[in-house]
Amino acid sequence: MTADNEIEIKEAFQRAQRGHNNKAKLVASLSSRYNKLDDKTLFHEEFVHYLKYAMIVYKREPTVENVMEFVARFATSFQSPPKNEDDEERPEAEEEKEEDDDDDDHPFLSFLFNFLLESHKASSHAVRFRVCQLINKLLGSMAENAQIDDDLFDRIHQAMLVRVTDKFPNVRIQAALAMTRLQQPKEPDCPTINAYMLILENDSNAEVRRAVLSCIAMSPRTLPKVLKRTRDIKENVRKLAYQVLADKVHIKALTIAQRVVLLQQGLHDASEAVRDVVCSRLLPAWMLRLDGNFTELLHRLDVENCAETALDTLQAIFRGTPTEELLQNRAQLDNRKLVPVDSLSCENVLYWRALCEFIKAKGDEGDEMLEQVLPDAATYADYLYGYLKAVPLLSEEQRADFNQLELVMTKEFISQQLIRLIGCLDTNEEGSRKRVFAVLQEMLALPQTPSSLVSLLMEKLLTLVPDDHKRIQTVAEIISDVREPIMEAIQPVDQNMTRRQQVQLAEVKVRILEAKQTLDDCIAAQDFSRAAELKDSITELENHRNQTLQEIAEGSQSADKEIRAEKSDPETLLRCLIMCAELLKQMSIKTRIGPTISALISSLVLPSISNAHPAVRNMAVVCLGTCTLHSKELAKTHMVLLLQIAQLDEVKIRISALRAVIDLLLLFGFQLLSESAATQTAPPSQSPDGQEEDAPAAEEKGDSAEDTSQSILVMLSELLDSEVSDLRTEAAEGLAKLMYTGRISSAKMLSRLVLLWYNPVTEDDTRLRHCLGVFFQLYARESRVHQEVVEESFLPTVRTMMNAPATSPLAEVDINNVVELLVELTRPSALIKPSANTEEVCVHDYLAVRMCGEMLKDPSAPEVRLYAKTLSNLELSRGETVRKDLQTLLQQLVQVVKDRVCLRALEKMVHQLADAREQAELLSGSALQPLDVNADEAATDDLCKSAKRAKRGQRKVSTAKSGRKPSRRAESSEESDGENVPESVPAVRPSRRAKTAALEKTKLDLNALINQEANVS
Repeated sequence: MTADNEIEIKEAFQRAQRGHNNKAKLVASLSSRYNKLDDKTLFHEEFVHYLKYAMIVYKREPTVENVMEFVARFATSFQSPPKNEDDEERPEAEEEKEEDDDDDDHPFLSFLFNFLLESHKASSHAVRFRVCQLINKLLGSMAENAQIDDDLFDRIHQAMLVRVTDKFPNVRIQAALAMTRLQQPKEPDCPTINAYMLILENDSNAEVRRAVLSCIAMSPRTLPKVLKRTRDIKENVRKLAYQVLADKVHIKALTIAQRVVLLQQGLHDASEAVRDVVCSRLLPAWMLRLDGNFTELLHRLDVENCAETALDTLQAIFRGTPTEELLQNRAQLDNRKLVPVDSLSCENVLYWRALCEFIKAKGDEGDEMLEQVLPDAATYADYLYGYLKAVPLLSEEQRADFNQLELVMTKEFISQQLIRLIGCLDTNEEGSRKRVFAVLQEMLALPQTPSSLVSLLMEKLLTLVPDDHKRIQTVAEIISDVREPIMEAIQPVDQNMTRRQQVQLAEVKVRILEAKQTLDDCIAAQDFSRAAELKDSITELENHRNQTLQEIAEGSQSADKEIRAEKSDPETLLRCLIMCAELLKQMSIKTRIGPTISALISSLVLPSISNAHPAVRNMAVVCLGTCTLHSKELAKTHMVLLLQIAQLDEVKIRISALRAVIDLLLLFGFQLLSESAATQTAPPSQSPDGQEEDAPAAEEKGDSAEDTSQSILVMLSELLDSEVSDLRTEAAEGLAKLMYTGRISSAKMLSRLVLLWYNPVTEDDTRLRHCLGVFFQLYARESRVHQEVVEESFLPTVRTMMNAPATSPLAEVDINNVVELLVELTRPSALIKPSANTEEVCVHDYLAVRMCGEMLKDPSAPEVRLYAKTLSNLELSRGETVRKDLQTLLQQLVQVVKDRVCLRALEKMVHQLADAREQAELLSGSALQPLDVNADEAATDDLCKSAKRAKRGQRKVSTAKSGRKPSRRAESSEESDGENVPESVPAVRPSRRAKTAALEKTKLDLNALINQEANVS
């Protein structure tokens, strides 16, 4: 090769470093030079020689990136251009000839690929990174229909499969991006797809997972993995997962359950950026694919089973839609501003409700718009009454027919949405409010109103009555009408009595006729005295006849008497109890229990507790528990009953009783038990002898109260081991509330909760895990007293886990993780209000002494290594006395402990304490010396050095919410830069002048290295 040609390659690399150069001209110039050469081997070697200068640089320098871009464009410039549509009409002979030519890749491209594949196993991570990056750029720069040799394809594939498991995240990112065009989604066992799915599941670096998400092909196999990344721990990964689903996945490719879960999690994600992506990317993409049809979108979400999610979805869409467009897309309203009853469906009624609630939330500016989509209150009340009255009440036989049951369930759902729409009505006008109130009252009293609507109807009714006493009176009247309706008493007709009365009437009529005949004869004979007697007897007979006729008439007619007949069937009792529970829930806690509520308790609630129907019993327990919150006397009376129900009844009823017991303990405390024990004993005697006898009686009262409290704690502790997850969760949540509010302070209970949280048995119990995870952080950070409880639970928890048998689920738990949690919870700096006095003895000081004492008991125990490792992670105070004592204990341990790992950790701790002591002495000495600037500077230097030495064995204090030690995963995630991965947070773009100045200061110039090599040679 000539000298001019050598300069040409070198000059091309030098000019390619500058971003403002036209790389297309450089590529064309170098390509022209390359094509003129007969022997291209020397060109290949020299090109690679200069390329190596760029490949040894790991940092993302602009000059190096420009060179990589230039190399990729030059290498792919030798490929034949993609075929046009016109080329398809060419003769088959020409096509076969071109296919043969295509099978043999260009020599330079093959040479470059071979060089890169030979270098991918280099020991330098910079070289491995640049190899993967260049392969990624080469494959990405090829034409869409480009083809490469099968052997080369397999070699690239195998090399990148190795590199996606590289130690360095940036290498894994480039390898994953390089395999984008190598994946074959239609193949059932594609190695690239398998590698991608493995990375998504297991890679510790978030940027690597993001890189795979950005390039993975969607298929039935990969879709579940992408959906799982919407629950990733990193915000950027979740955000990109939603973007990928919006761009690449059609809504019809997802099941209803997948759509609902996506929206539930996305719209309530902790990150605002993720929520924005769901609202601005995912939902508009779905609406676009459904032609903007809201009803169709709701139909694909199955609104009957996930109404709240559907509402949140509609609200999110409404926020990004102009107001005028919303009014144009309103539901199918008629001229009365109502949806015709025949057209009502689950989707359009929910859309109507969501639209009205969204406009109502706008306040005054939404009043005029609301008038366009909702009628006046009186009209709507009549509309609602007509629909609710038409909802059929199924018999037991009809309930067996699934079609009829489904139809009624649909009507009930529509009814629920219509009832909720009452909250959007304007009820300020007295007439409208009275009409709505009357309709709700009548619907509650109707026997055919479904029980599922009673709670909603009662809720809306109580919002119209602000005063508690009026509420109580109103609800009591409705309950009375439902349970004791007015009925007509129908008496059966006695046929024998009617027959006798008919005979008597006939006899009387005959006698009247005979008497009248005799009277006429007497008058004709002028026997007037006899005639007067007959006239009186006829009058008596006529009176008797009229009386008999009246009796017959009364007997033949059914009696129209109105009487109240009490109903005690389960449906009626359940309706009444639901109304009572809703009333108690809406009442202020300060409202006392009056005569009306007391009557309801005695006549309705308490008898229903022993009802055979479980739903009735459960609602009665809810009512009783709510009532006791309003009256301490009532709580004392029925506490024992609630405790018995919490242990003996069905699971659902036990949970209701358990909630009531915990609420009472939270409100009144455990003193309620001692007071109730005192009220159940006889009144004390006034005599001196009686006073002497009262002393042991008082002790017995105290003992009984303590026994009751102990029995409650034992019951809650036993429920933590229950096989029923709901009971276990409720007991754990109750204990957490009692401990956080200070009603209980028990290290043993806290230890049980920690073990329960880590127990693999509760892995699927999301509510339990979430509740305890939040509780531990809040509880420990609240006060030092709480941290002392955590410190007391440390050793019992560790002992329990160390002694767990191999068959126990606790044997699978990583004890280091548990210890790490307890240490973080007891850090003095983790308190919401940490103490300003650094000399004060802190919880970690006590914990250190406890662990040293435990190690001295048995220096050969397996947990000694764990304790020794934990000591270096403690945040000790600066108190001299504590440090001296701890140093003495550590020196004793050094003499008795034989394990080398433990010895190193203990010696490290001893040196740490000694350095801290020297630091304290230096501080006190500098405080006594006269003011001297130079001396202060020297002392400061010494302090910095000693402080650095002291921190060697001490971990950095974590102020993060989780309180966990930063892992290697977090460290490795900082190392990657996520090239070619969509950015998650838009950065503020600096000015061009500032950007140029910064680049000039930091950019790397490869020319110096190239020239140095040239001079040496």
